[in-house]
Amino acid sequence: MSMTLQEIAEYVCGQLIGDSDASIRAVAPIEDANEGDLTFLANVKYRPFLETTQASAILVSRDVSCPGKTLIQVDDPYLAFAQVLTLISKMDDEIEPGIHPTAVLGKNVELGDDVSIMAYVVLDDHVRVGSRSVIYPHVYVGKRSVIGCDCVIHSHVSLRERVVLGDRVTLHCGTVIGSDGFGFAQDGGMNVKIPQVGSVVIEEDVEIGSNVSIDRGTMGKTVIGKGTKMDNLIQVGHNVSIGENCVIVSQTGISGSTKIGKGVMLGGQVGIVGHVSIGDGSKVAARSGVSKDLKAGSIVSGAPAIPIRQNHLLVAYTRRLPDLFRDVETLKKMLSSSHDVSSHDT
Repeated sequence: MSMTLQEIAEYVCGQLIGDSDASIRAVAPIEDANEGDLTFLANVKYRPFLETTQASAILVSRDVSCPGKTLIQVDDPYLAFAQVLTLISKMDDEIEPGIHPTAVLGKNVELGDDVSIMAYVVLDDHVRVGSRSVIYPHVYVGKRSVIGCDCVIHSHVSLRERVVLGDRVTLHCGTVIGSDGFGFAQDGGMNVKIPQVGSVVIEEDVEIGSNVSIDRGTMGKTVIGKGTKMDNLIQVGHNVSIGENCVIVSQTGISGSTKIGKGVMLGGQVGIVGHVSIGDGSKVAARSGVSKDLKAGSIVSGAPAIPIRQNHLLVAYTRRLPDLFRDVETLKKMLSSSHDVSSHDT
């Protein structure tokens, strides 16, 4: 793949300063880039590399200049770099549509135009796959599930029955969508399984990392809102509702029937109890435990989670406890010594 700098500048709505006919073959970090590479400068920490990089062109902010270097000035260099990287990866990874002879298709499977069904894929009865979607080897799709257009489902993903994916959903390797929720009733000391008969709906433009497990609803549905991005190793319980454009980092666990609003950010290893609500735009710091409702715009940390400023104070005070303990011991000795002197004088 190669593109001219003029083509790239137009694609990212940037202002080109330098040779518009130069060809770009790859992308690279600013400190490692060579001739033919495109790089970017978004963090001032890397500003010294601007003069020394061997890249053919650099994506920079509108206010950055560097005589002798070819620049593409944009509003957000990091976002522009992501857009170019996405374009290049799509061009490099073009996949021929078709159905591999080892794929297994059940009864009444419906396939849209230009789908790619690779080796050892199993599509159970009444599955529908939208146009231009790509399903990599060893994927299982359960009965009556629906996959939208332009989806990408990587190897060893399992979609259980009646799962619905919107358009442009990406699922990475090993993820399981629609597994049974964890529901049991007690009967004389025995755990009796509650059948999980609901479904999972994943809306448009969602990306889910590898080895994520999203449980189906006990009744009703578990919902992942459009534009939400989920990292690896996340557990989502039954009947959870996650709003649009959320960001959820790895090893987070969300218990059943939790309601998460729009634009929420959950750091790594966050744990959330069941049946709570997290308001729009809230942020939960890594390794926090949420045990009660959070109003919109909350920024919390700690376990149990409390306002982040309050938690920072508690952490600071806790770290000073050894010094405080030594001071108390010193005061006790001083008071004891003073008492002994006073007694002796009397």
